[in-house]
Amino acid sequence: MGLLTVATPLHWDDSREHLEFVRRHGIEQFIAVYNRMKYISGDRLMYGDEIEYGLIKLDPAVSKARILLKGPEVADKLSECERQDGQSRDDTGGHWHPEYGAWMLEGTPGQAYGGFTSDLRRVEINMRSRRSRILTALSENEIAPTLVSFPQLGVGDFAIDGAGNTDFTPNGPKAASRYIPDEIIHPHPRFAALTQNIRLRRQRNVKMMVPLYEDRNTDLTPEEGSDGDPGIYMDAMAFGMGSCCLQVTFQARDVSESRHLYDQLAVLAPIMLALTAATPIFKGKLADIDVRWNVIAGSVDCRTAAEDGSGTTEPQEQLAGKGVRPLAKSRYSSIDMFICNHLAGEDPHTKTATYNDVPVVYDQEFFDRLVAEEDIDPILAKHVAHLFVRDPLVIFKERIELDDSVDTDHFENLQSTNWNTVRWKPPPSIDEHSDRKIGWRTEFRSMEVQLTDYENAAFTVFITLVSRVLLSFDLNLYIPISKLDENMERAHKRDAVLKETFWFRAHLAPPGEGECCVEGDADCPIHSDDDQVVQMSILEVLTGKGKFFPGIVPLVFVYLEKIGCDQETQDKVQAYMKLIISRASGETKTAAKWMRDFVVNHPDYKHDSIVSDKIAYDLVTVSNDIGLGKRAVPDLLGNIKIEPVLKENAYNVQLTRLAHSRAELRDMMARYAARAEISKRKREIRHRMGELRQELEELQTELDELEDRQPASHEPAY
Repeated sequence: MGLLTVATPLHWDDSREHLEFVRRHGIEQFIAVYNRMKYISGDRLMYGDEIEYGLIKLDPAVSKARILLKGPEVADKLSECERQDGQSRDDTGGHWHPEYGAWMLEGTPGQAYGGFTSDLRRVEINMRSRRSRILTALSENEIAPTLVSFPQLGVGDFAIDGAGNTDFTPNGPKAASRYIPDEIIHPHPRFAALTQNIRLRRQRNVKMMVPLYEDRNTDLTPEEGSDGDPGIYMDAMAFGMGSCCLQVTFQARDVSESRHLYDQLAVLAPIMLALTAATPIFKGKLADIDVRWNVIAGSVDCRTAAEDGSGTTEPQEQLAGKGVRPLAKSRYSSIDMFICNHLAGEDPHTKTATYNDVPVVYDQEFFDRLVAEEDIDPILAKHVAHLFVRDPLVIFKERIELDDSVDTDHFENLQSTNWNTVRWKPPPSIDEHSDRKIGWRTEFRSMEVQLTDYENAAFTVFITLVSRVLLSFDLNLYIPISKLDENMERAHKRDAVLKETFWFRAHLAPPGEGECCVEGDADCPIHSDDDQVVQMSILEVLTGKGKFFPGIVPLVFVYLEKIGCDQETQDKVQAYMKLIISRASGETKTAAKWMRDFVVNHPDYKHDSIVSDKIAYDLVTVSNDIGLGKRAVPDLLGNIKIEPVLKENAYNVQLTRLAHSRAELRDMMARYAARAEISKRKREIRHRMGELRQELEELQTELDELEDRQPASHEPAY
């Protein structure tokens, strides 16, 4: 969730005088990090996932589910358990982090995965371990499913704290929401300040409108507060940032590779968003979209009316662009530009400027500084200067005057609140005398969290292997940014994974002979243009289209064969790929499709698009059972069997040397001697019973033989 500093956040009115200072010093801090780290190379692949969980309290007596505001308490408890005996340092360990909501929890592996094939098998093991460890920190009727969004967020008394209190009043000073009480925000002061400052900068509440899934009894009357706009109306940051997701971060070999990965993975972001779709419900109603992204974008949209084009705003000297410079997107969006200058721009098939066909707003002064004074190439300079057309949203009173040669708070203030589908991440600040452990990274951010660790591992392993394929085979996925924006919008549509097509590059490498899409001597429009983009279904992106496009999944298996992957890993990857392809083909449902069908087919559903208390209770209960391996769902997982996740298996147990008194030892030995005697007697009895059963069987056989030999007679038999 970005930069978490233990300090005092300034109110927006007090922070305005420091906005320009933070922006200017943020640029200086980036320059310091870049110049210090730009020459490092040879870093090995390391990667890790981030999974977010939502804590929920079940009330079986009335079939009511509520978000459970114990996230900080559970995170502290889990972190303490990890610290004991160094649990976080083994393959099953985890790290636990706060998230926006007080009911949320983020888990990451205790140790990053490495660049070996065996590490691909570690992913699911570690995810299962984290889920089991969460179980140890929960009480009766408390659950932590991996749902993107709590289905009744903002509806009635939807929250409960650790003391059992459900009496929370909306319209607090931070969110000022009709539906969301401030108490559900995580208590770290950054989160409440972020909520309030976004609202104050834009000079009105955030507003998200989601199309309603129309059923035969659906009431289409606009909601109060929606200004007459149809659909599901939401007015607080929690509706977006209260969403859970699956993210994967890769450490690159060097700065150039990190930029290359950024560009290539960005093209896949809408594809993976649609493929992992898992958000069909908002504020207790079925939506006519399947994913979370645009709702989050709206929930943190700090643009003024002049900036977003919805109206006019008086210029404000202290704001970036005086608060009136047009900005096409929220600061949470798909990427605005590609940033790699592949082979210093000499590769004719990857000239980035060709694909950056949408104008990008950037700070001209900062751009000139980076190019003219620091010799940073114009493409990267524009990306960084583009980050700084935004204002810092939370400034900490104690962290204003900093050493720009060491600290990176001001740069990260802008960097961490530009939330894009992919994020380029310079190494964190380190002391010059310390050992460097983290290099240049690329974070893949578009995927929705899945109900099971098997699915989350499958998508994590898939995107990891695709990153290796792209780098190893030097493939080119570039499409124009305008087409990428189109893909992002299409990914939101209901059942987009099956019903939508997406712009994708026809050739991942310059085409060879025999790759035409037409027969005979006719001109091939695909072959004649190396940069051609065509519309493909997600299944075609994965498995191939015609002669000219091989598909990504076959390339994954070619890569594994080339590197000599072991059979055990091959089998695991094969199973993961089978599941992913089944989602793209419709053989299995996305989580969004499965949830919508669950609601529509529920006996309490009134065909009115409303997800009632009872329906929501059953949905989260079943979703939790699926994640724990208690319930098989062929529609969602095919024939995959999820092994039960148990809290009893959560932690490794050390073979420690015990300290005890002689009296305790005598007592234990006496108890185990008594048990041994009982066990011995039970074995004797079982043995004797076996002998008697054998003797009875022999007697029965002899009796049957005698009966058969006895001649028929009217005389009585003895």
